[in-house]
Amino acid sequence: MFELIRSNKRRSIALVAAFTATVALVGAAVGLLIGNGLVFTLVALALGALFSAASYWKADAIALRVSRARPADSGEYARLHNLIEGLCVAGGLPKPRVYVIDDPAPNAFATGRNPNHAAIAVTTGLLDILNRVELEGVVAHELSHIRNYDILVSTLAVTLVGAVALMTDMAIRMMWWNGGRLARRGDRSNSNNPLALVGFALLFMAPITAKAMQATISRRRETLADVSACQLTRYPPGLISALQKLQKDTTVTHSASTATAHLWIGQSLSGVGDDGRLPVPHKLFDTHPPLEERIALLREL
Repeated sequence: MFELIRSNKRRSIALVAAFTATVALVGAAVGLLIGNGLVFTLVALALGALFSAASYWKADAIALRVSRARPADSGEYARLHNLIEGLCVAGGLPKPRVYVIDDPAPNAFATGRNPNHAAIAVTTGLLDILNRVELEGVVAHELSHIRNYDILVSTLAVTLVGAVALMTDMAIRMMWWNGGRLARRGDRSNSNNPLALVGFALLFMAPITAKAMQATISRRRETLADVSACQLTRYPPGLISALQKLQKDTTVTHSASTATAHLWIGQSLSGVGDDGRLPVPHKLFDTHPPLEERIALLREL
């Protein structure tokens, strides 16, 4: 467990380093398109440092706000608070902040930068369909993310990946098509410049790389959190039953977004993870392993 925590801390540093490198590539690509690449690379690095600092301190608040989470009243949601308090005592964790999301889809997530600055959010749909033992399994899963420092990596990814996608989109619009409104002198020559084509390719690949990195970060952590949750509750059938209910439910989590999809306990977006066209490329962007695989693994415990 301690090695897992150390690994997650190292991965957090690697994530920030990879993000900074990606942002630098975006700046270099813009420079290749319009000239003065060194200046744009330095500006991009400064923006990357700013985004990284903001992500560490404020990404949890952003994730909760984007998900429209509200503090869970201790009287109205006494069962939820009691479960969390009991599991925190068993796991030696400080009690995280507790939030509820008004959404009929059954789902939950944990966020924060460390166990002392963490939060758990559950949807009203989850509270409606799970019994006490099943809800305990889900809560233990989220507390395992907190104990294993998964939340630091996942929370950083919320804003860092979103920032890469936003910056590349703006760069492509402004530097290549100029917003689609004005033709600039030199646009035609830039389009025929091999270096400009390299820059455009970098801009195109940056958000795709960021999303693939986000998916990779999440998939392995979900499996580890499932196993850790069963160690915490000493009762795998509770989490198995909860995952089976999530598997049967097809309601889309409307409070989720592409930036926060990897945080949730279940695949939160529609059209992701299905067997439609091009299933192999789609699997690269799945933020979670298939529920049937997770359930099969838990049955072996």
